[in-house]
Amino acid sequence: MKILAIETSSDACSAALAVDGEILEVYRVAPREHTRLILSMVEEVLALGACPLSMIDAIAFGRGPGAFTGVRVAASVAQGIAFGADLPVIPVSSLAAIASYGQRNFDMAHSFVAVDARLGEVYSGRYILQGPSANLVGNECVLKPDLLPLIEEGEWLGIGSGWGIFEDQLSSRIAQGVSRIESDVNPHAYDVAYLAQQLTPLSAELALPVYLRDNVTS
Repeated sequence: MKILAIETSSDACSAALAVDGEILEVYRVAPREHTRLILSMVEEVLALGACPLSMIDAIAFGRGPGAFTGVRVAASVAQGIAFGADLPVIPVSSLAAIASYGQRNFDMAHSFVAVDARLGEVYSGRYILQGPSANLVGNECVLKPDLLPLIEEGEWLGIGSGWGIFEDQLSSRIAQGVSRIESDVNPHAYDVAYLAQQLTPLSAELALPVYLRDNVTS
């Protein structure tokens, strides 16, 4: 299966191409430049893989939660490409993509993801990774750091920008189960493509963003 993936829910902007288990990625940290960059990055990664859009089977995208504008860009670009090329879409949680990054870079299968959501809150989700399957424990949520669910002692990776901004609050509540913290991590299209391999493609009109809150901020 050949999957084109895009992820723009954070300050980073990336595109990836998965072909029979091999994944190529173009990644840049470029705050507020996603709209300008993402289509050229899609063209770049397709060229790197010598794979024209006509050979793609599905378009995967980071569906959020994350920065409102970035999440909206990913959903709209994925939907536009999918409609134009008559392809299905595969929405992938941007929090799960961060957990996948933690598994492949730090060899930790249990991730407690916390991403700055502004307004003194974090987007959060707990995941257990088994290969390209990210199993959500409980629900993804947006909460004040001191209201996040407790976890038992264990070998959890605390990962995401929220761990850098709210480390004291998070650590005082759940540090007993966290053995490592990596806060300088954004979601990658590489992981969106990787996780998409185990998900069911949907029709293009279902390329919808997930914000987790009604009063979204950019």
